[in-house]
Amino acid sequence: MSNKLKLAANLSMMFQEIPKLSERYQAAKDAGFRYVECTFPYDEPAEVLKEAKEKAGVEHVLLNSWPGDLSQNQLGLATLSSKEKEFREKLELTIEYAKALSCKRVHIMAGKYPKTLDQATEETYLNNIEYAAGRLQKENILGLIEAVNSKISVPNYFLDDPSKAFEYVKKINHPNLKMQCDVFHVQIMNGNLTSNLKKWFPVIGHIQIAQAPDRGEPNSAGEINYAYIFKLLQDLQYDGYIGLEYKPTGLTTEGLSWIEQFGLQL
Repeated sequence: MSNKLKLAANLSMMFQEIPKLSERYQAAKDAGFRYVECTFPYDEPAEVLKEAKEKAGVEHVLLNSWPGDLSQNQLGLATLSSKEKEFREKLELTIEYAKALSCKRVHIMAGKYPKTLDQATEETYLNNIEYAAGRLQKENILGLIEAVNSKISVPNYFLDDPSKAFEYVKKINHPNLKMQCDVFHVQIMNGNLTSNLKKWFPVIGHIQIAQAPDRGEPNSAGEINYAYIFKLLQDLQYDGYIGLEYKPTGLTTEGLSWIEQFGLQL
């Protein structure tokens, strides 16, 4: 298999044997990665992360928007009508981190269902996403929405259906909004990977991978044939990044043999 795929280490999931996010940039570089991403960088100052990234000499390609109060299991603010002001304020913080890291993609997290769900919830979400897409466009940062599975990972997550994410991108119809497609979440919620990836491909702005159902390395035991998936992405001429948002089964570097196994390169 020829190498045309760009693999990005997810520094929040990988290299957890190293305590600080800022220290994982160099670990990723030492392991051979040129590209990295993360979920939430907000526990360390943006300038500290910027220095670490630049010293390591890697490109930071994706981060998530401010998640809200993780202790309250918010995992995003976009659906909460009572948090619209905070959503916009924290988007500025997200932009601050993205610009410090020269990161050109932001996953705008939806959040969980509010205690009372009504039509206003979806309206709030759509309004917030459209606002964020426009605001990010001014900074030359691509806005992304991603369906997160509610069956295993995040019960009650508002945007849990990848088909719905595709519909929302089309409905909002903003030039700076695309779909983030995590094959792990898609397999759990939808399956039908070949047809879905082909259907959604025109609006996909970022891809992530992990084995299902245990979210390990792509070559670990599970339901997804990643040799086939990588070939499919190459056939589709996918030229974006593939985020490795998986949980290493042991030390991160010891589990990287799958890259060579599947004929890929860092």
